[in-house]
Amino acid sequence: MTKDINLGPRESALIFELEKKGEKVFSFQDAKDLLDISDSSVANVIQRLKAKNRTKEIQKGKYLLSPARSGIEGHWSESIYLIVDSVVDEYYVGFWSAMDYWDMTEQVPVMTQVALTKRKRNIKYGDQKIKFITISENRFFGVAEQEVDDRTFKVSDREKTVLDALTYPQHCGGIAEAAKAVWNAREDLDWRRLLIYLKRLDISAVRRRLGYILDVLEIKEEIRQEVRKDFMGFRWLDPSTEKKKLDYSKDWGLKLNLGRKELLEWRENL
Repeated sequence: MTKDINLGPRESALIFELEKKGEKVFSFQDAKDLLDISDSSVANVIQRLKAKNRTKEIQKGKYLLSPARSGIEGHWSESIYLIVDSVVDEYYVGFWSAMDYWDMTEQVPVMTQVALTKRKRNIKYGDQKIKFITISENRFFGVAEQEVDDRTFKVSDREKTVLDALTYPQHCGGIAEAAKAVWNAREDLDWRRLLIYLKRLDISAVRRRLGYILDVLEIKEEIRQEVRKDFMGFRWLDPSTEKKKLDYSKDWGLKLNLGRKELLEWRENL
């Protein structure tokens, strides 16, 4: 038996206008402007569309239009990257999520992490959580535009992804996961660009962690020489884990709270 879901004239008009404009995401105000009706009437139209699975609320006052291909039951989902692009302007998908996107890790993040310079409350799309992480404006750079489903979204480029993993290991699975990312991306990284970013970032602890990891991985000797400095004092190798000193690296000015075996444990599965 065929199940028919009829749309009222206002519901049809809203969908028609949105599809004509190529808009997949719309706000309450967008719907009001297109239909030119009262707030209560707009609320009723949106509520009826939600009940008929023709739209989904992705954050308060913002909705995603389900396309005709979703069928009667509305079983369809948009790429999480495009959802992010629809709800924020200045952002990049970053941290562990960017490592996953660039195939630097086999670990699948349980949420999509997004870097912003202004605070924003986390949201959910279906059963997927989008976590917004605030960083300072001077650290907001190294953004690449990538395409998915004929649209674009923003993600940290490979070089910035590596440096973010060394800057914010708590958002990237720890320094061992950062070391794995460096190893997996070693042939794809633009090392000159990474050094330019490193200088711009100007964080001593990140420079030390990068040099130490390259040493342990025994790669990129010429990059190690450029990274090396006369470091003053010591920094933690992995600030995201227990600060229990196991050893020192005098070459890189680091307090080692992660042993080499733990740092390279992922290699056993290669």
